[in-house]
Amino acid sequence: MAEILDRMPSSPEAIRNEQEKAIARSLARIRHKLLVMSGKGGVGKTSTAVNLALTLAARGKRIGLMDVDLHGPDVPRMLGLSGTPEVNAERKLNPLRVSDTLAAISMESFLPGRDDAVIWRGPLKFSAIRQFIGDVEWGDLDFLIMDAPPGTGDEPLTVAQQVPEARAVIVTTPQEVALADVRKSINFCRTVKMAILGLIENMSGFACPHCGKPVDLFGSGGGERTCREMGIAFLGRIPLDPRMVDCADRGRSFIASFPDSPVSRALEAVADRIVAATDSGNRPPDSSAG
Repeated sequence: MAEILDRMPSSPEAIRNEQEKAIARSLARIRHKLLVMSGKGGVGKTSTAVNLALTLAARGKRIGLMDVDLHGPDVPRMLGLSGTPEVNAERKLNPLRVSDTLAAISMESFLPGRDDAVIWRGPLKFSAIRQFIGDVEWGDLDFLIMDAPPGTGDEPLTVAQQVPEARAVIVTTPQEVALADVRKSINFCRTVKMAILGLIENMSGFACPHCGKPVDLFGSGGGERTCREMGIAFLGRIPLDPRMVDCADRGRSFIASFPDSPVSRALEAVADRIVAATDSGNRPPDSSAG
């Protein structure tokens, strides 16, 4: 990023004007912008964002994955990416490529060590996210998926301000403590005028390896009930599978490794609803109806 900053105009006003133009040019080439967020940590938000990106990319959709969890960036590890983005002939950063249809950018790629802490206040985070949008060569995308940190702090607020067309995909588990925080996320979106595409209930049931019967480790039905109460779309349930942890740790695609698993089928169904909703501009079909 230092090389990009070196080429910027000298006055603060000129710098801001130039960056505003760069952001507008980048966003104009992206059809749909999704902010994946959660009310609290530990609900599998990043793994959901990563696997949703992989699912859509496998369909031939052109996907950009932007990791705006600046303090806990995990996207590169989950995708098996390493190295630092290169600066191209136009002096913009090339995101790291996973495949012909999927590329990603993350703060982790700029850290000297993967375990180094990012100790930043709001203004630095605001600047970094603006650069991730305007100074990265995203090209023409069908979806830009932005993985935000848990809660309603600087990062989702910056996305709401800088990407006015962004629509929120909220991830939760069925347990009540997670759902209480989800309601805060919903109210955040409504306060900042960000459209909510829908809610995904993650870790929704676990098939016992001995008897095969489903076990509701975190309860059941809470996500769907919250959607009814808050008037938002329910995008679907994704069950718990321990193999997802292994794939994430190894930087392997779960859907490519286990395409016929209940998790992969659930991700496909969620992707169907997202594509249907974004292509039509309407509310996603209710997953509880079928």
